Amino acid sequence: MTKLVIFDLDGTLLNSLQDLATSTNYALQRHGYPTHELPAFRYFVGNGIDKLLERALPEAERSYDNMLKIRGDFMAYYAEHKADFTAPYDGICELLKTLKRHHVLLAVASNKYHAATRELIPEYFGEGLFDFVYGQREGVPVKPDPTIVFDIMKEAGVSREEVLYVGDSGVDMQTAVNSGVTSIGVTWGFRDREELLVNGAQYIADEPYEIMKWVVL
Repeated sequence: MTKLVIFDLDGTLLNSLQDLATSTNYALQRHGYPTHELPAFRYFVGNGIDKLLERALPEAERSYDNMLKIRGDFMAYYAEHKADFTAPYDGICELLKTLKRHHVLLAVASNKYHAATRELIPEYFGEGLFDFVYGQREGVPVKPDPTIVFDIMKEAGVSREEVLYVGDSGVDMQTAVNSGVTSIGVTWGFRDREELLVNGAQYIADEPYEIMKWVVL
């Protein structure tokens, strides 16, 4: 029986690419670095804010110090503009409500920093829909390390066999593999079907409602 479904956030629940891109380009421009077109950010995101900023820097400038230099500007701008263009993908809200009606626990496991993750969820999905919301926390390894999934499972009181993990990237599929839970890759997000399959996706969903096929009630 499926007792818990864990969702990635960016590229799975929310199309947030434009706001992430705009915030990154703002920070780059402030320090005289070249900016990027929107499609490039599909491959910059997925491993947390620090890795996003590192990938956005020119190759010869990708030092930890330079990443920190632009991080403050990114964080300040994103805090004010994280919801300018961001929106749930079509069909996501209906899927979540259906799962909730069947008494399935819902969780978010994101590499987006914890404060922003916690703020975005009620803004788009209201209070009480998600039972557990975890972003990137200080001192906790980012996905594909399985710690975030294990923390959610422990709080929910469920076993691996009772969990589905849903995400749009290879990082997400690796996270599911490392956690020993069932993985569903989604094709409406930032990465393609091939990346999902190569990284261990057990199932592929092209539309949110398809996920119900693998929910055992």
